[in-house]
Amino acid sequence: MAVFLLNNSLKVEVFVDKADAAFEDDICVRVTEDCAEDEKIFYGGETNLYLTREQAQEIIKEFQKALSGPDDIPFSSPEGESS
Repeated sequence: MAVFLLNNSLKVEVFVDKADAAFEDDICVRVTEDCAEDEKIFYGGETNLYLTREQAQEIIKEFQKALSGPDDIPFSSPEGESS
């Protein structure tokens, strides 16, 4: 199943890549863009990011913190960015 973002121009899929089962980072986050070249966020039309299960769990934790609401976490910028 895919998640579509930015007016359906960005398709995000997450799956275990069976072709990479021998590797620790076998969880694939595939981002596919279907828009004009000057609107693209990524250089290619398709970008794959491979994660370990531990990295995927850390991302899940960060999403859960963000979804828990503003009363549970302080608003902040990503590390290294100033607001």
